[in-house]
Amino acid sequence: MERTDENVSGKLKQSVSRWCYGKLSLDELCQEASKMGLKAIDLLSVDEIEIPEKHGLVCSMANGPGSIPKGWNRPENHKELTEKAKDLLPRIARTQCPNMIVFSGNREGLSDEEGIENCVQGLKGIMPLAEQHKVTVILELLNSKRDHKDYQCDRTAWGAEVVRAVGSERLKLLYDIYHMQIMEGDVIATIQEFEDCIGHYHTGGVPGRHEIDSSQELNYTRICEVIVETGFDGFLAHEFTPTRENPLTSLRQAFEICDV
Repeated sequence: MERTDENVSGKLKQSVSRWCYGKLSLDELCQEASKMGLKAIDLLSVDEIEIPEKHGLVCSMANGPGSIPKGWNRPENHKELTEKAKDLLPRIARTQCPNMIVFSGNREGLSDEEGIENCVQGLKGIMPLAEQHKVTVILELLNSKRDHKDYQCDRTAWGAEVVRAVGSERLKLLYDIYHMQIMEGDVIATIQEFEDCIGHYHTGGVPGRHEIDSSQELNYTRICEVIVETGFDGFLAHEFTPTRENPLTSLRQAFEICDV
């Protein structure tokens, strides 16, 4: 059923991660997302980010330079990552896409202090361009307990230290609720404590990273109410793998749960 303005709160701008719906073309996903009331598609390549606009949507976050294991915590990566960022940021800015994702990289023996220092040094180098083009660079928090062994930016306080040390409004955290529930829990209090550092949210059911319904341990309705209470005006993107035969049923349910 198509959602109408009368039965949508719209206090949170909701998006959906492209990679979770690989059986649909991007155009098909955009069409279905728009009918439900979603506002954006998440995690698109720079060559795809204009496609949602044809359907009245935007790309809420573009893929940036580097990869989960190879990121900004290693000085030897900085030149390559910076060059790629300098290519991507102007191209992203030409669309309505507000964000570009980046990663810390794996520890590989680095101390927390060294990792923070290196990320700060590297990310400071691209902030003038991000500020010029008004694109926010989003550093993702991931769990290193189950899914991304050895990933360094695996706690909110660690990521917040990077954001605050860089000192630019164009660097924020991606608070992935699934990952941080696994890694540290205390989701609502953490969101409230670090709201100034958070620029993007991802959802996912725990355990399993599937639907965010009563089959899992998180109360997403209350979490989303708290996000709204902080005054957050960015995007919350659904990044879970549906288990139902019709994956759009799961996406529609997630939208309704989070439309607080």
